[in-house]
Amino acid sequence: MRLRALLDTDALGLKLLGGEDELDRTVRGVMTTDLRDPSRYLAGGELVLTGLAWRRDADDSEPFVRILVQAGVTALAAGEAELGDVPEDLVVACARHRLPLFAVHESVAFATITEHVVRQVSGERAGDLAAVVDRHRRMMTSGPAGGGPDVVLDLLGTDLDLRAWVLSPTGRLIAGSKAAGPALPPEACARLAGEHLAATRTGRRGPHRVVLGAMTYSLFPVRSTGRSPQPARDDRETVLSDWLLAVEADAGDWPEERLDLLYGVTQLIAVERDRRDAARSVRRRLAQEVLELVQTGAAPAEIAARLRVAAPVLLPGLGAAPHWQVVVARVDWEGEEIEAGPVAQALLEEVLVDPAVAGPEHSDRIAVAHTGGEAIALVPLPAVSSEHDGSETGVLAEVLLESVRDPLTAGLDDGRLTLGVSAAVHSAEGLRGALEEARHARRVAAARPGRVCAAGHQELASHVLLLPFVPDDVRRAFTARLLDPLRDYDRRHRAELIPTLEAFLDCDGSWTRCATRLHLHVNTLRYRVGRIEQLTSRDLSRLEDKLDFFLALRMS
Repeated sequence: MRLRALLDTDALGLKLLGGEDELDRTVRGVMTTDLRDPSRYLAGGELVLTGLAWRRDADDSEPFVRILVQAGVTALAAGEAELGDVPEDLVVACARHRLPLFAVHESVAFATITEHVVRQVSGERAGDLAAVVDRHRRMMTSGPAGGGPDVVLDLLGTDLDLRAWVLSPTGRLIAGSKAAGPALPPEACARLAGEHLAATRTGRRGPHRVVLGAMTYSLFPVRSTGRSPQPARDDRETVLSDWLLAVEADAGDWPEERLDLLYGVTQLIAVERDRRDAARSVRRRLAQEVLELVQTGAAPAEIAARLRVAAPVLLPGLGAAPHWQVVVARVDWEGEEIEAGPVAQALLEEVLVDPAVAGPEHSDRIAVAHTGGEAIALVPLPAVSSEHDGSETGVLAEVLLESVRDPLTAGLDDGRLTLGVSAAVHSAEGLRGALEEARHARRVAAARPGRVCAAGHQELASHVLLLPFVPDDVRRAFTARLLDPLRDYDRRHRAELIPTLEAFLDCDGSWTRCATRLHLHVNTLRYRVGRIEQLTSRDLSRLEDKLDFFLALRMS
């Protein structure tokens, strides 16, 4: 479509501020952004919509416009909702670079312009998405008629014979068309999400091509259309929270028209993503308020009152007051101090919305806040009987880890995600302790190797809580003093003293059970244990020496 057609559409209410001689330019797509440098997401030919959040002063306009022109953008439309009239410095910069500039009245939503452009462009090129855009209004409604992403994917299947699915960055299946047949297996979803994160982190432009078995998939990013309060300082803060569209086809040889059509579909799906994010805003605010009360040492009665307000929102219709559980997540990047609280918050929401993690009834009722580089989830649980300690209720660390480890490891090539899970608590008095318990469990997880690690409250009652915090040089010195003489002896004589020691301790010092396990005569076992005591000057009949050997083996 032509820019002139946009200007002539009264419903859009666009006002031309410059570029009258360029109105015959062709619009091939639309993008909403407030990034200071959106070039990596531009393919050329777009109408760029911006709320001007990137502009801090007059000097910012010139570099922003230069970037758009170098990326081949067709025109720029600036919203008047935030700053009022479009700044004169932006008008001058656009005129200097011959970039047409429109003003968008504050009464016109960017989604209205996006919908109009996608409908017109798609209709001109293929006609296949006209029905999708017509159903776009249904997708944005909150009533029973709203179809969400499934409406769009159904038409991809019926009109274009394309099987497609929408996945979260953790590999959770969000939507799939009826024409797509059976849902993708969880392992395939995890693999596709991981491949997408890995490819995106390299900076390669999508779609990304992935082969699983005999099937080829093309992966398209689904990026938010909403404006962020502050431009992202690092793309890692958005990559780990973006949805993706997985299409069962090889898009490597597709014409530009079909690629544009699929990117149009991702824009429509992004509207649904933004709608769901907006629905979470109330729960986020409740979690933030409760967290602030807990961290500032508010009285339990005040916290309990706030929880009574939160309970109907998080668990409508719940008869009894719920119990609560706390989950803490943190994302850290190697060698850089980046406040990754928002991305940890988005990740934790995506993880906990999975029914396999938080349970099918309440998986989308989780409240997640963030403070600094840490995300904190307040998980409501149905009240359990008084004799139940809650140890197996709600979110389990091992299930949490299993749900995110495979896909996110690929996307965290220079970062780490660590998670800690508390036990369920029965009152506001226990919430502060649950928060500290979850934070402590997360620190235990952080002491372990791996890109994605989790620990639960059960582990805090074991010696494993202490071992990760022993300094490395102390660990090395301690294990070397006790075990190196045994290792040297085993290396020279193949005596298997180390395996014998492990088995002896595992059998609680029982000569008979240990000899049976090792298929040895008891006298042979006594000889080996005597050699261990001789080489180390320790006595394995003493509890203290047994404990030292046990810890040395665990730390080695």
